[in-house]
Amino acid sequence: MTYLLIKALHIIAMVCWFAGLFYLPRLFVYHAMSEDETSKARFCIMERKLYRGIMLPSMLATVIFGLWLLHLNPAWLNMGWMHAKLALVLVLIGYHHLCGAQLKRFARGENARSHVFYRWFNEVPVLFLIAIILLVVIKPF
Repeated sequence: MTYLLIKALHIIAMVCWFAGLFYLPRLFVYHAMSEDETSKARFCIMERKLYRGIMLPSMLATVIFGLWLLHLNPAWLNMGWMHAKLALVLVLIGYHHLCGAQLKRFARGENARSHVFYRWFNEVPVLFLIAIILLVVIKPF
């Protein structure tokens, strides 16, 4: 029962984290397109609340519950699919922090990128989600 509860909490946290990873770069698209100060200020508030209120706690919960699952199943650490998954998760954590750095640039009024860049940037978490889910479900190696 404990294992299933932790697994469910891990999945819930991961879904919440990915929701933020999908939405924050989309806000960057709109923010980069905005021209008036009222809109820019509104996007700064939305981005900050999303990052600090949803994304950061969800990322931390995902990592904590994931590590707890590894503690309950240490044999997974001997499996190649888990090594690949953990590597992807580490890169995804880097992407998360990259989003945080970009959020700070927007807040300082220092964004130098176009909305087109953020449209492409917004697709990165989709690739990670697909790869991680396939690794966990198929366990190819």
